[in-house]
Amino acid sequence: MQVGIDKIGFFTPNKYVDMVDLAHARNQDPNKFLIGIGQSEMSVADQTQDAVSMGINATLRYLDRIDKDKVGLLVLGTESGIDQSKSASLFVKTALKLKPEVRTFEVKEACFGLTVALMVARDFVRVHPEQTAIVIGSDIARYGVKTRGEVTQGAGSISMLVKATPSILALNNGHSAYSEDINDFWRPNDSRVALVDGKYSTQIYLDFFKKTFADYKKQKDLATKDFAAIIYHLPFTKMGLKANRIAVADQDETNTKKLQSSFESSKLLSNRVGNIYTASLYLSLLSLLENGNLSAGSLVGLFSYGSGAMAEFYSGKLVAGYEQELDRAADEKMLNRRQKLSIPEYEHIFNEALTDPADGQELTSDDEVGTWYFAGLRQHIRQYKKII
Repeated sequence: MQVGIDKIGFFTPNKYVDMVDLAHARNQDPNKFLIGIGQSEMSVADQTQDAVSMGINATLRYLDRIDKDKVGLLVLGTESGIDQSKSASLFVKTALKLKPEVRTFEVKEACFGLTVALMVARDFVRVHPEQTAIVIGSDIARYGVKTRGEVTQGAGSISMLVKATPSILALNNGHSAYSEDINDFWRPNDSRVALVDGKYSTQIYLDFFKKTFADYKKQKDLATKDFAAIIYHLPFTKMGLKANRIAVADQDETNTKKLQSSFESSKLLSNRVGNIYTASLYLSLLSLLENGNLSAGSLVGLFSYGSGAMAEFYSGKLVAGYEQELDRAADEKMLNRRQKLSIPEYEHIFNEALTDPADGQELTSDDEVGTWYFAGLRQHIRQYKKII
């Protein structure tokens, strides 16, 4: 029985910063951001968007095309949690009007969270083939205004439906995992922004890729040439480029061009959205599907990395007709709806979002009709509303 990704939905907030503007404001050469980091735009979440609201909005992209009564599991991976105890997935489940019998919880391991959710969902569907599972990665990457990590921020969510006989990507059996207790990136309980050793984190990411990629090929008796594409967790697109260079280092010209081309296709959305932590790898997948022109049956390798650190390499095969499940025009429209912020506007919105509103203060959103948003606290309980 094949199990895998049947639907995929994407959401990002309605504001962004242009990297050229940011470079000029920080007295930097724009090419340091455009080429050295590999980013052109960065989505910005205001006070009305959080992991819950973005997860709701991403799932709504496909919810009317599925049988909600068959959903038996909902898992949300995030490192932008909104409560130390209550799962963010419960708020999402309520907004989506899923049945009470749905098993739901939240998982955390830095940017590895959505991969954890996907693997749990895969195993759930194997045991319950008549049911489906929704998995969500939803995050706001924050390092702070005028910090070294500022250019690698972003905000967004990816939601996927996992089921038997999937329409997009059938997941192959097996994986290669590797973990170590490493302090390359973390966010203390008393901080709304992350702490990171950027150079160290990049080196660990590349080391873990080498280990898991080599081990996976050995396990499955595969060669690099067997992959039509290899995609990566992209906290910034230059990091994935470095990993891809390792992957093709010993390949002939034909295979090198193939994997370079597929990587270029996979980074296009991340280049405009920025870092979305748990959902970054799967934004790469969506970008590849929409821009890669891959044929049915193509083998796609996926490298997932979460700082701290946990990495995994696994693969899937594209299902015939997967293109019919995509809506590239709608994703482009979502990106184009965003308001370009001046740097002072961005700094104000960013800093304002670092604190919750006062209890009883009602927030309003300037996004489009139908969008869900965080509306404030009522007796210290988070309120979520839809724009009507």
